Amino acid sequence: MEDAPGSVLVVDDSPTKRYVLVSWLTRAGFQVTEAQTGAEAMERISAGGVELVVLDVRLPDVSGFEVCEWINAEYPSVAVIHVSAHAVDVGDRAQGLTRGADAYLAEPIEPEELIATAKAVLRYYRARHRAELLARRMVELAHTTLAINSAASFQHLLSEAALGAAKIFRTPAVVVAETVEGESLAGAAAGPDAVPFVQPWTMGDEVDLPLGSTVRIDKSSQWSLLEWPDGDQITVAAARLRRDRAVLYVAVPTSVQMPGQPVLVQLAQAVAAAVEAQRSFDEEHRIAVTLQRSLLPQVVPTVAGLEMAVRYEPASAQTEVGGDFYELVMLDGHLLVAIGDVAGHSLHAATVMAEVRHAVRAYAVEGHQPGAILSRVDELMRTLLPGELATVCIMLVEPETGRVRMASAGHLPPALALAGKVDFLEHRAPLLGVKANRPEDFEFVLPRGATLLLYTDGLIERRDADIDEGLAALAAIARDVDADLERFCERLMVNLVPDEISDDLAVVVLRRT
Repeated sequence: MEDAPGSVLVVDDSPTKRYVLVSWLTRAGFQVTEAQTGAEAMERISAGGVELVVLDVRLPDVSGFEVCEWINAEYPSVAVIHVSAHAVDVGDRAQGLTRGADAYLAEPIEPEELIATAKAVLRYYRARHRAELLARRMVELAHTTLAINSAASFQHLLSEAALGAAKIFRTPAVVVAETVEGESLAGAAAGPDAVPFVQPWTMGDEVDLPLGSTVRIDKSSQWSLLEWPDGDQITVAAARLRRDRAVLYVAVPTSVQMPGQPVLVQLAQAVAAAVEAQRSFDEEHRIAVTLQRSLLPQVVPTVAGLEMAVRYEPASAQTEVGGDFYELVMLDGHLLVAIGDVAGHSLHAATVMAEVRHAVRAYAVEGHQPGAILSRVDELMRTLLPGELATVCIMLVEPETGRVRMASAGHLPPALALAGKVDFLEHRAPLLGVKANRPEDFEFVLPRGATLLLYTDGLIERRDADIDEGLAALAAIARDVDADLERFCERLMVNLVPDEISDDLAVVVLRRT
C-alpha cells in the first residue's frame, strides 16, 4: 500500500503538454486529474485526495511559484514538481526550489525522468508523513498513559482510555475490560472531541488467548457499540497480563493502522497494566473497607424514647482503612454514644481505632462517667500507644429523662437541633494522647423532639474551605431535620460530601421522641 502509485494533479494551461504528461503518468499507474489554471488547481487540491502536483511555472492567472507557496502553507503534505519549457536557467530552478518545490524539471522532459522523479518525491513524502504521524501518536499515547494511570476509578480509567484511543487515531474507539467484581465494561468515544461513556459490554469468554498482545480483524457489526466509518473493518488489540485475568480489548478502525499496529499494541499493553493496577487497588480497598466495617457496631440498638441513625463512608481515594469510629450500646439503663477519629489513614490507624473503641466500651462497662472514661483511655494511649493521637466525644444518655452527660477530647462539637435552631455544644479539651488537665463533664437535658448530631471531620472539612464554612453548611441543613432520620442522613451525605471522599467519615444522629 505504501509503495502504490499515488494521486497526481497535472496543472498546465497548454492542452497538448497537459495531455502528454497525463498520458505518461497514467500509463505508469498513477491516478491523474487535470487543471489548467492556478485557481482551478487550488480548488482541486482543497477538495482533497491529491498527493502530488506536477505544476507548470507559468500559468495564465497566477505564477506556479505562488501556487507552490500556497500549497506549502495550506497543504504541507502535498508534494510539488515544477515543470517548465521557458523558465529553464539556474536562477529559475533555484527560485522554484527555494519557494517550496520538491523537484524542478525543465523541458524537454523524458517520460522515464518524470516517472522516476514522481515516485521518488512521493516515497519521501510518504516516509515523512509516516514518521510525523507516528511521532504525533506516540505523544498522544504518552498523554493517554498518564491519564489512565491517574484515573480515580475503574470507570474513569475506561473513559480516559477510550478517549485517548480516539485522540491517537482520530477515529471512534472502544476499550473493554473486566472489573474486580467480574463485570465487563466498555468505554467508548465516538471521536477525538466526543464525550466518552461507559456501559456494560460482554465480549464472551476467550480463555485460549495467550499472555501478551494479539491483533485481529473483526467486522464492524461485531462492535455495534458505536457508528464506524462505512465499509471499514475493526482492528482489535487483545491484551492479557495474567492467566487468571479476563482479556482486555482496544478496538479502532482498520484503515488508520500502520503495518504491525505498533501504537495500538503499545496502547493495549498500557491500558492492561493500568487496569491491573486499578483492579488491585479496588480489591485492596474492598478488603480494607470490609475490615474497618467489621470493627464498627453491626447493629443500631432499639431504645424506647429514642430514634437513631448512623452513617459510615470510607475514603474513596484511599486503599488504606481510616481511624473513624462510632459506638452505640445500652449499659445499665443508659445509652453510650461515642464517636472518634484516630490520626492517620492506614492499617495501623485502624488497629489503634479498634483499641480505643474497645477501651471506651470496657471503661464504660465498669460504670465510669464520660470524663473518667476519656482520662483512662488517654492514660492507656500514652502508656501503650505513645505518639498516637485521637479525638473522641462520649455521651451517656438517660432515655426516660433526656439527661445527657458529655465529655470531649478535642473532637468537633456535636450539633443540637430543635425547632429550626441549631446550637453547637462546645466542650474544649485536649486530644487523647496529650498529657493535660481535662475539664469537668458537660451536662444538659435533651428536650423532646430535639436531635443530636455527632460527626467526624470528613463530613465538613474541605481543602478549599475553612472549618467555619463547613460548620455553617452543616447548621443550615440541620435546621430542618427530616421526620425520618435515615432520610436526614442521606441529605447530609448528598449536600455535604463530594463524590470523591478524601477522608473517611462517621455520623451518628439521635433524637428524643
